[in-house]
Order: sequence, then structure tokens, then C-alpha cells
Amino acid sequence: MRAKVRYRLLVLTLLPILLTLVSLVFITIYWNISYTGQQLFMKVKADLAVANNTLLQVQQEQQQQLVNISHSWEFHTYYERLISQGRKQQRENQAQLNLKLNEQKQRYGLDFLRILSITEAAADPDLRLMLSDINDGQAYSGLTVLSPQRLSHINPELAQKAVIPVSETLRAQEPKKDEESRGLVSRTILPVLDQNGNVVWYLDSGILINRNTVIVDYIRDLVYDKGTLPERSIGTVTIFLDNIRVSTNVPMKLTFPEQETMTRALGTLVSDEVREQVLENGEVWVDRAFVLNDWFISAYSPIEDIRGKRIGMIYTGFSESPFIHNYLLNIIELGTILMLVLLISGLLVYRGAYSLLQPIEKIHHVVKAVQSGRNVRIGELGLDSENELSNLAEQFDRMLDLLQQRNSQIQAAAEQLEVKVEERTRSLQDKTVELQCNVALLNETRQQLVTNEKLTALGELTAGIAHEINNPTAVILGNMELLKYELGEKADDVEEEIDLVIQQVGRISTIIRSLLQYSRPGEFNAPLQLHSVTPIVEEMLVLVRHSIRKQQVELIQELNATTEVEINRPQILQVLINLVVNAAHASEEKGRIFVKTFDWLDDKGQCIGVKIEVADEGVGISEEQLSRIFDPFYTTRKDGTGLGLSLSYGIIKRIGGTIEVSSTLGEGTVFTIGLYHQARDEHATNPYVGLHFGGRSKFVDKDKPL
Repeated sequence: MRAKVRYRLLVLTLLPILLTLVSLVFITIYWNISYTGQQLFMKVKADLAVANNTLLQVQQEQQQQLVNISHSWEFHTYYERLISQGRKQQRENQAQLNLKLNEQKQRYGLDFLRILSITEAAADPDLRLMLSDINDGQAYSGLTVLSPQRLSHINPELAQKAVIPVSETLRAQEPKKDEESRGLVSRTILPVLDQNGNVVWYLDSGILINRNTVIVDYIRDLVYDKGTLPERSIGTVTIFLDNIRVSTNVPMKLTFPEQETMTRALGTLVSDEVREQVLENGEVWVDRAFVLNDWFISAYSPIEDIRGKRIGMIYTGFSESPFIHNYLLNIIELGTILMLVLLISGLLVYRGAYSLLQPIEKIHHVVKAVQSGRNVRIGELGLDSENELSNLAEQFDRMLDLLQQRNSQIQAAAEQLEVKVEERTRSLQDKTVELQCNVALLNETRQQLVTNEKLTALGELTAGIAHEINNPTAVILGNMELLKYELGEKADDVEEEIDLVIQQVGRISTIIRSLLQYSRPGEFNAPLQLHSVTPIVEEMLVLVRHSIRKQQVELIQELNATTEVEINRPQILQVLINLVVNAAHASEEKGRIFVKTFDWLDDKGQCIGVKIEVADEGVGISEEQLSRIFDPFYTTRKDGTGLGLSLSYGIIKRIGGTIEVSSTLGEGTVFTIGLYHQARDEHATNPYVGLHFGGRSKFVDKDKPL
């Protein structure tokens, strides 16, 4: 009876283990079949997405390459000769420029790169279709299939390179031709503007995908790097023209009388079922597929040309056999391990004692209950008092009682400590807020004192300047009027110069009033009227033309503002002159200054005013200097006074406008002025001036010196 109970115990104990192990085997097999297969299909689908994105990236890189070439100094030199000379010389210059572009072609890995006139581009049917999709003078890229004649017209070597012999392939339809002579080309075209902003030439470039190994090898190395696939598994990528492999790294074995050679499977065909689903129906294939001579986990998607017509496919995949081999090996290893576990478990249970299992099981249940937070005890086990398990249970119960008592004490102490921490934290927070308020008040008071001292000094200085300069200007103005009167009819020859001198004398008087206005703004409230900013900008360009020519700086204007704004014309003219002259001084020789105007729209799309943007390509402003450029008397120039930007800031501030500055060292600075349709009270508008440095933004209070 004793042995019988032991065997029954053995059977009852091993039966759950046996069922668990058998269930685990079947679950593992199911998991390998279902989930591993799904993971493989998910991986190859993700690989296909990477391949498609890489193909698009190749076209985007082509666009950027053309932009870089068009912005190069060497291109501009030859291009200016091309657009500035006669038709006969244009052909010679075009040929010279194409020779230079041929040198750039090798550098950027292109198969052709040339410049075409509008007539030549319009005569090419493929380019004519691409020209219709160009927006705002941007580059446009796409895939296209070119006949041998068109390839030869571009470059005879391309037509020879594109030819690929077509060979019979297992599970594929019979080939309809002996060779593929068409070319699959990734083509990009970029409009090139003349000095008037008109498109007169185009840069045309392309990469012949036939026999191209760079793209497919790059994608393969990207998605099937070392360690991503099992040993002996092969990751492959292919680009098809129709159903013919024109660019691939799928290996193919060639057998010769004396040796065997591995080569790329160019000219082979895709299986018939894949061709039907992908090429004819335009659907994506993610499944097992027969590739050349073996089964691969494969993904295919159609590719389209610039007309939206399906012209081929792109494929990614890896061989299936290594995964099946690993799967079977894992099943064998798992079965062996499970049998060993079952055997060891049976021996241990057989040697166990039933009298030990029951007390231990009870102790185990109590331990689990205590871990879950229940207040239970082991109690009597039905064993002798001298039994080790009985003593263990008794000591464990005493330990649980002591632990419960200690936990109560700790909980009470923790509650008291939490209350004290909260009180202390609240007190520290109150002190911190009070300290921050005091620091902010101290900083504000200090800034106001500095500003008042500067304004006091400026008031005394401007009063003296006004007195000393107004008298000579009055004399100059009177003498110019007398000179004009004395010359009589002869004054007509120099009338423009006399008027310009009189105008500049008036500007001197305006500047003096502006100085007084900055130091004592309440005494000089200039009248505001509605003006269009375009005539003001044009007048400014006339007044600064000498400074611009002296600096050899090119000034580019884009005047698109249509809304009138309420301003004082001379003051805004003074602000624009200050900004443009500063931009000229900041620019290197033969640099460029951009003056742009456009309507200012709010969040609802309604026009609220005009924005004027003055940008240069100069040395830029450091972050430390950027925070002080509006301070009176602050300047980085040896001959500067430090008043230009201060006066400009004061003028914009008094009519409620905005002024923003962004700068990057070595790249340039942009000043943006915002003028409202109706001038606003300076205290009612947003009191902040925007300062941006190196892609970061900083805002400071306009009512404090910057």
C-alpha cells in the first residue's frame, strides 16, 4: 500500500509535467510556424519599404546635386558667358559648359549631365512631360524608360551599356525577345534662371539603372548587414524593367567546361505568378517566391514612371532554406531537452516523501498569501513538536508577527515624516517664489537705472549736436537756393545734384530730430499717415546706392507688399537706410543683400499689415552681441556711433510695430520689421523683440534696453 501510494504520487506529479511539456512542444511548433513566418514576412516587407525609400532618396540626391552644381562658382562663370553673348557664341559656350559638366558627372556618379536650352528641352518628349510638373523653378525627378535611339541621342555609350541579353528562367514565361535594349533611367531636370529671373536653360541629369550595381548593393548592405540573417542565408535586391532583371545582386552560377563561375542574374525573368500580381494588377507581393532556382522570402512592389505607368518592379528577399534548417534543428533540440527534464523530474518525485510534500505545500501557500498581502499563519502541521518542519513553521509565524508589528511602527513614522516633508517643501517653495520676485525686481530696477543714465547723456549730446549742425545746414540750404537762383537757366544742368544736396540737408535735419526724438520721445510725436511701403523702399534704394556700389554688394529686391500701413514716411525711410547700410558693412565684397516686402497675415489668414525683411550674407552676429545691438552707443564698427539701431528700434516701438533679428555666424543676419495697417499704442502691443541665433530663439522685453 505504501509503494502504491508512492507510485500514485509519482503519476499524479508527473502527469501535469508531462502535459505541460507536450503542450509546450506543440505551442513551440505552432509559434515557429505562425509567428516566425509572420515575422519573416514583416521583415521582408520592411526591407521593401527601405528599398523604395532608398530609390526615392537617389532621386532626391540627384536633385540636390543639380542644385549644388548650379550654385557653384565655376558654373555661374560659364553660365553668365552663355546668357550674355550672341547665338553663335552661345553654342560655343554651351559646348564648353557641357564639357565642364561632364567633369562634374564623374564626381557625382551620374551617367549623363548636360545643359539644354528651352527649345532643346521642349523637343524631347520625356523632358516636355517633366517640364509640365515643375513648380516654382524647383528640380523635378522621376523614373523613365528610354529607347535605344533616345539613349544614343544623349550618349552613344549609354545605349551600349543598357543592352542586356534575356535568358530563359524557371517558372517564368517564355522570353519575348533575345535582349533588352531599352534603358531604365532615374532622370532629374532643374530650371536655371537668368538675371531677370526667367527660365532660359535647364540642367538635365540621369543615372542608368541597367547594369547599375551601386543602388542594389547599397540597399542590400543597408537591410541585410552582417548578423541580420542566419548563416548561409543570402539577402538580395533587384530592380526590374517590366519582368526583366536589369539591376540585381541575385547570384547565378555559370558552368564552363573547366570551371564554374558566379555572376549576377542579369537578364533573367521574374516568376509568372509574381509578374501577374505585381506588373499586371499593380499589387504588392509579400510571400514565398521562386527566385531564379530557389525559394526566397520575397517582397515585390511595382515602380512607375513620370507618367504614372507601371514600368517594372523592385524586389527584396532572402533565401528560405537556412530558416527551415534552423527550425528543424530547434525542434530536435527542444524535444531532447524536454525528455531530459521529464526523466529528471520523475526521479526526483519518486525519491521524495509524501509526508514531506504536504507540510511543505502548506508552508508554500502561506508564504504566497503573505506575499500577496494577506494576514495568515501556518499554524499546526500535524507533526511532532521535534520535527524540523514543525519548528520551522513556528519560527516563521513568530517572524510574521514581529514583521507585522514593525511594519505598523514604520507606517506611523512614515506618515509623520511625510507630513513634515510636505510642510517643509511648501515653506521652501514660498521662499523660492519670493526670492525670484525680488531678483526680477532688482534686475528690472538696474536696467531702468542704466537706461535713464544713457538717455540723460544722450539728451545732453543731441542738444549740442542739434545746435551745432542745424546752423551749418541752414547756411548750406540757403546757399544752395542762392546758387540755383544765380545760375539761372544754367542751373538745369546740375539741377538733379542741387536737389539731391537740398534733399540730403533735409535728411540731416530729420536725423537730428530723430536723435532728439530718441532721447526725448515725448517732444517729437511725428504725424502718422497711411503709406505704401514699396515707394519708400525704392526711395531708400536710390539713397543708399553709393554705399552699395562702394562695398561692391549686389542688392536683390522682392517687393510684394500691397497693404498700406500707418507710419511716418521719413522715419521709416531712416530705419530702412540704417538696416541696409549696416548689412552692406557686414557683407564681404561681392556679397548679396535681400530686401523683401510681403503682406502680414494673422492666424486667421487676414492681412494686418506689412513685413519688411532685410537679409545679408555677412559675417553674422554672435549670441553675446545679439543681446546688445539695440543698446544706445553700442557698436562693433570703429567709425560707428551706436545710434542707428537704437533710433530704428525707438521709431518702430513708438508706432507699435515689431522688429525681429535672426543671425548665424558665418552665414548672415536677417532683420524683419512688422508694421500694422493701423499704428498701435506701444504699450498695447506685444512688448517683445525677437532675437534668433544659430537656430535658437531668444525674446527680450522691448521696454528694457537690449
